[in-house]
Amino acid sequence: MYVLGIETSCDETGVAIYHAKQGLINHILHSQVEMHSEYGGVVPELASRDHIRKLVPLIKQSLQESGLSSADINGIAYTAGPGLMGALLVGAATARSLAWAWDIPAVSVHHMEGHLLAPMLEENPPAFPFVALLISGGHTLLVKVEGIGHYQLLGESLDDAAGEAFDKTAKMLGLGYPGGPKLSALAEHGTPQIKFPRPMTDRPGLDFSFSGLKTFTLNAFNASELDPNKTEQNKANIAAGFQQAVAETLSIKCKRALQQTGLKRLVVAGGVSANQQIRTSLTEMTAKEQAQIYFPRLEFCTDNGAMIAYAGCQRLMVGQQQGLEIFARPRWPISELY
Repeated sequence: MYVLGIETSCDETGVAIYHAKQGLINHILHSQVEMHSEYGGVVPELASRDHIRKLVPLIKQSLQESGLSSADINGIAYTAGPGLMGALLVGAATARSLAWAWDIPAVSVHHMEGHLLAPMLEENPPAFPFVALLISGGHTLLVKVEGIGHYQLLGESLDDAAGEAFDKTAKMLGLGYPGGPKLSALAEHGTPQIKFPRPMTDRPGLDFSFSGLKTFTLNAFNASELDPNKTEQNKANIAAGFQQAVAETLSIKCKRALQQTGLKRLVVAGGVSANQQIRTSLTEMTAKEQAQIYFPRLEFCTDNGAMIAYAGCQRLMVGQQQGLEIFARPRWPISELY
């Protein structure tokens, strides 16, 4: 079974072809970062228009590079949510229309399920069950995963997601867009000289909160500006302190989740999982807990069509498919999946 995967939830247009037995055949990703950087963040209308321009040419390119034609495709998977409504509709409408024209089934995929299953594309995929930490620009979730479609939400962010906190803190420091990678790069030149809080780690539970950490960072930055001779170095020190606080907070919560569930496997996925300090902190924690940790390769941490093609293939193989409606949900709790 060949499955065409389409990802258009935000500012990246991803297309991939996955085969049920051969694995990933081809994947292509077009990023809109350069276009949005002029505005300091994602402009939804511009994102939707760029998806319209790029999606069909990328599908044609993927088929050509794979040596396949539309007649070889057995199903189409597309991101139906959560995400920007206009961007989601571009992918959903294109996928549903092609499925109707090619007389094949289409299936909607939850964006965070795609991230959750991205490590399954690796040579050494995790076995079920496991705990998954999903960290992206819009979501921070801890999920107990019994199998595909069997998810128990353990904890989530009550305000800003980790990626959102990175981006807002970077903007606060005047680093521009995309904020997360720029803040991480700056942190490499700094030393955490101030003790940043580890929010919600002194109370039971697995929920997250990063808004207070963001406020603490702002106050620290404003105080550092009183020393004009060290402004740039102070920025780097603050970035390092902030990043360390986020990494340690995530590690504390993941350790707690592993202990509460009794599981010994942790999957970490989503765009923020590419952050090296977070990877190091979580890897050290799982080693102490005698647990295994799994990350997707860096190219599959950010939004991509490969994870959607894989997730869609698993659902299509058990007979799940959409009707003729164009299905898109900008807000879609992962706990509602089955």
